[in-house]
Amino acid sequence: MSEERTELGRELEAALEEVLGHVRGETVLPCRIVDDPAAENIIALRKRLKLSRRKFAHRFGLDARALQDWEQGRRVPDRAARVLLTVIDRDPEAVARALSE
Repeated sequence: MSEERTELGRELEAALEEVLGHVRGETVLPCRIVDDPAAENIIALRKRLKLSRRKFAHRFGLDARALQDWEQGRRVPDRAARVLLTVIDRDPEAVARALSE
């Protein structure tokens, strides 16, 4: 076995140093916060748009059963769904237009 360090090994070592620095509070890593997927927020969004669960799901290309599970707290939307819900919250007509074209 060679004792020579490879490029991949050096990259892994640097990445682990970055993680340890973050855990120790020495390094701030970039992140993007996606809106809270809490059930209450999803229900409030749908009610603000005055849509039934079925109509909301149909209008925005979501699975009605998944929407029900999110609203009842049985499941949490994955990252892509949270992003879509964020965009719906901020500009529902843009999403509706994009899906209708």
